[in-house]
Amino acid sequence: MNPIEQQNLQLTRRQFFRRGGIGLGTAALAGLGGAAEVPGARGLHFAPKAKRVVFLFQSGGPSQIETWDHKPEMKQRAGEELPDNVRRGQRITTMTSFQDRLDIAPSSYPFSQHGQAGTWVSDQLPHTAKVVDDLCVIRSVHTNAINHDPGITFFQTGHEFPGRPSMGAWVHYGLGSLNKDLPAFTVLISNGGYNEAQPIYSRLWGSGFLPTAHQGVQFRAAKDPVLYLRDPAFTDPKRNRRLLDTIAFLNHQQLAATGDKEIETRIAQYEMAHRMQFSVPKLTDLSDEKESTYELYGQDAKKPGTYAANCLLARRLIERDVRFVQLYHTGWDHHTNMEKYMPVLCRETDQPTAGLITDLKRRGLLDETLVIWAGEFGRTIYSQGSLKDPSRGRDHHPRCFTIWMAGGGVKPGLVYGATDEYSYNVVENPLSVHDVQATILHCLGVDHKKLVYRHQGRRYRLTDVHGNVAKEILA
Repeated sequence: MNPIEQQNLQLTRRQFFRRGGIGLGTAALAGLGGAAEVPGARGLHFAPKAKRVVFLFQSGGPSQIETWDHKPEMKQRAGEELPDNVRRGQRITTMTSFQDRLDIAPSSYPFSQHGQAGTWVSDQLPHTAKVVDDLCVIRSVHTNAINHDPGITFFQTGHEFPGRPSMGAWVHYGLGSLNKDLPAFTVLISNGGYNEAQPIYSRLWGSGFLPTAHQGVQFRAAKDPVLYLRDPAFTDPKRNRRLLDTIAFLNHQQLAATGDKEIETRIAQYEMAHRMQFSVPKLTDLSDEKESTYELYGQDAKKPGTYAANCLLARRLIERDVRFVQLYHTGWDHHTNMEKYMPVLCRETDQPTAGLITDLKRRGLLDETLVIWAGEFGRTIYSQGSLKDPSRGRDHHPRCFTIWMAGGGVKPGLVYGATDEYSYNVVENPLSVHDVQATILHCLGVDHKKLVYRHQGRRYRLTDVHGNVAKEILA
């Protein structure tokens, strides 16, 4: 009989913890909100093309003009002011609104065509150019947000204001987990070689009003990737198991009395925390990787916490059927010193990104994994600062930017959408952020209009009341 039953439940939970000690890293539960598998997942609406997602989010707004949206005619217009009939009175940020002129600043980097479709790619991305036939490049994404925090929040949650569930949380809520020993939604963060990077907040992978079981679990670049998961050296594993059983009994008693779903989440979290004590060390131990793997991702993959190392870890997570892997790489906010820092960010991300695509494809995982590369918005064709100033940069630009997808569900080797000659407005096949989110869910076999959650008397969804699937890019 359970020891608490023997005492007729006379010992309170607080007293039990005070006398017995918590052991087994139960403090880790504060960071394991997404570690539990909760019954009642919504399930598929139709056959999926993808089972898993890797989202490579480039925080700060990478310039489409320096990467994917080739505008050679701008070289002849360098120094001209942006025409009024192009801007059309559209708002600009306070960081350039005070300038006397909005002068055209062409890209300093050459572009060349690659792949069977002859896709234009900046020479700053030589490795990604080699896998361009695996990519679906979308040049016509637009957003409402003009500043970083609302822009990132919008892309991650479908709403510009904090408080909504993140995309990974929605996917976990809708589809559940594929691996009982690891969280269904994991988060990895790397800092780019730029000292003015925008901060990344934990609410970006939060569960919002969904049960906390669905929030993401961050893996750190440290000895203990998940805080407090490791048991103190003096604890006894058998005693910890008995403790876990006792806590489960107490929680089941409370659940039966109150019906509180958060208690159900906690029960599953304790069990997941216990299993992760064995699964996480194996996951993060890269000693079994061959030298050829590091040649593929780049030698930075040997340095924990780098973008390259996180791309390699993402592949290991996908191998273990983790449902949603979110990478954030900071440093793309180039208001100044673009000529200096743009090549740095491209070097940090180019080879690891291409390496991830190649590695997934070699292992037969790309067909069932949707890989997304995107930032929160693009950059302006006009210069922030004087064209004569070598430290000039580009301002935020929500009217058009480029993302790409690869793998399960999308057409490889496709270039979709187009912008005007200034890379300022979308002129062909516009896609809103909600459209992108709807398309991602579609690839996973989920109808974005049916993945809903009732909260405070209203039915919510990731795409709010918007969003259309971009059927033309689907395989």
